[in-house]
Amino acid sequence: MAGQYNSERGTANHIQDLGLTASSYLEAHARRQLGLPGKITPEQYVSIITHIKKQIGGSFSPVPSDSAGCLCVENFHCPFGESVKEAPELCRTTASVFGGIAARNFGYAKVVLNKRIATGDGKCEVTIYTDREAALIEEGDEYFNEGGMIVSRSAIAEVAARVSEKMAQTWNPKAVSGQKRGLDRPELIAESEVMREALQAVELVAPTSANVLINGETGVGKEVIARAIHALSNRSEHKFVAVNCGAIPESLLESALFGHEKGAFTGAHDLRRGFFERAEGGTLFLDEIDSLPLLSQANLLRVLQEGEFERVGGVQVLHSNVRIITASNRPLLELVDQGRFRKDLYYRLNVVTIRISPLRERREDITALVNYLLKQIAHRYGKPPKVLNNEAWQQIMAYEWPGNVRELENALERAFLFSPGQIIIKVGVDVSPDGGVLRDERNLRGKKRLAASQVETKTLQDALAKHNGNVTAVANEIGISRRAVHQKLKHYNIDAGVFRK
Repeated sequence: MAGQYNSERGTANHIQDLGLTASSYLEAHARRQLGLPGKITPEQYVSIITHIKKQIGGSFSPVPSDSAGCLCVENFHCPFGESVKEAPELCRTTASVFGGIAARNFGYAKVVLNKRIATGDGKCEVTIYTDREAALIEEGDEYFNEGGMIVSRSAIAEVAARVSEKMAQTWNPKAVSGQKRGLDRPELIAESEVMREALQAVELVAPTSANVLINGETGVGKEVIARAIHALSNRSEHKFVAVNCGAIPESLLESALFGHEKGAFTGAHDLRRGFFERAEGGTLFLDEIDSLPLLSQANLLRVLQEGEFERVGGVQVLHSNVRIITASNRPLLELVDQGRFRKDLYYRLNVVTIRISPLRERREDITALVNYLLKQIAHRYGKPPKVLNNEAWQQIMAYEWPGNVRELENALERAFLFSPGQIIIKVGVDVSPDGGVLRDERNLRGKKRLAASQVETKTLQDALAKHNGNVTAVANEIGISRRAVHQKLKHYNIDAGVFRK
């Protein structure tokens, strides 16, 4: 029953990988209990997956379906209770177990999570397609049986992988040719559905000439999204220029954007080219566009409409060929209603809007962000990497992060610098005793991650000891690829050579 698997989702989600790996053992156990040897029918498959979920405290039951090659189950009780809302990625474990078993028996499966208790839907509703044609228009994770190897592919995750790779080519081309990839390039973390949907919009709009307005709170990563749009556009060979409009004094803003001639004002000793000229042929990202004064708004509108401007103190009309991407952390339409932002400019900028959700609404991204940021911080200071203990993870997962990714990075950097050893035991965030940090029994995210790591580490160590450090034998026993074993050994800093006799 055990088969190898391969995951092609980019950033590894160890919990989902464990679910896919475990699916063969869970299936074998359920088959023995239900007396279902050999080939099974779709109805018997539903019996197996509902039996598995009931064994761990769920209450999945079949839902009638009129479509051939389409199976549906629902659940009104999560074994993790309300705490699952703090760890919505647990639903991916269910998807990987259902998908792995279906692909192993029917050759193909697409799992669609229609509703989730974890996201406040009140119930879980899962559809499993075993007919590829019936699943064409559905969004979900796909599973294939390729010669005994179960391969998982997520269409929406592949978008994130494509965008990340294109960004790597644009900002670190040496990494693409096989050299070590640096940590100073823009990094996209998109484990959550909302971020992956944002990247779908990026991939669609990037090749066009449409102006894009990015909305989101301070610190959510709007500039990273702007860089992704540039990287996927036909302007990627030219400059990307980022400007924080709110950081430039109003008296200097015109000069900063459009440049000035020598002698245009006191202190203008030389000709200065503005951001529009420096971004010629490329992309100009105007962050905090909501802080732009009305005079500058009028001049920006002229560039957008006519493609021309003059330097401050100049008479020569200059032509501009740049793509404008703007960002705001305030609703521009409200500013329009208040008379603080031009309506005509708003409609020029707002051809396409991409909203970046705050970190508290995409908690699936936090684990991957923490791991990435800790590596980046270690690289920045030339220190060995550090990891969080269970208590620190509990603080990270319970905090609301009003400052989003920027606040998370600052908190991790402080914790990194003030932790004398390799284990970070506390993250300095202010939390209230009445809910800022959840009680131990509700700290599902930290416990889940720690337990998964411990189980996986012990499984690897026991298998290595049993097979005298033979990685191929370990891969065959666990049911994953040899390459995946090497990746996990590296992740947990386990030396297979220690187990060789």
